[in-house]
Amino acid sequence: MKKLGLEKLDLYLIHWPVPKKDAYVDTWRAFVKLREEGRIRSIGVSNFNVPHLERIIDATGVVPSVNQIEIHPDFPQSDVGEWCRGQGIATESWSPLGQGGELLKQPIIKQIADAHGKTPAHVILRWHLQSRHIVIPRSKNAARIAANIDVFTFELTPAEMKALATIPATGRLGPDPDKMDMGA
Repeated sequence: MKKLGLEKLDLYLIHWPVPKKDAYVDTWRAFVKLREEGRIRSIGVSNFNVPHLERIIDATGVVPSVNQIEIHPDFPQSDVGEWCRGQGIATESWSPLGQGGELLKQPIIKQIADAHGKTPAHVILRWHLQSRHIVIPRSKNAARIAANIDVFTFELTPAEMKALATIPATGRLGPDPDKMDMGA
């Protein structure tokens, strides 16, 4: 906290459950204690699947504020997102644009973008918002960062949302939380 120049953090996340190490429940207990001491406003997790979440909630009775997971239209993780919403856990997407690769070239995304006079990135970011995800796209390009905010001037229709759901699932771009061991 001293290095950050803060008296209180707004949000603190466990980055990975690392099941092989089997320390995430103890880490969660430490997070709960920090929140109870008033040192952190909100606590959450990143890359947790439903069994990981159930385990920390069952062990402590404390529900995370947020679960930051890999989500994009070709890897929507709808089951995890729906479960989290049912528990009152906000879902934040990491790699929301699929790392800016093939997803941006999907014909249906391009077609929807053209219909709205937007970019494929706008369509994907709007999909996230309408899917009730917290979305913070990463970019080093200042113009792209500024352009990304232009997602509040249009909405995707139910038919467009349904069409986006037909994009073939490509799977994870990042590690699988059940297999991530970080050298454990």
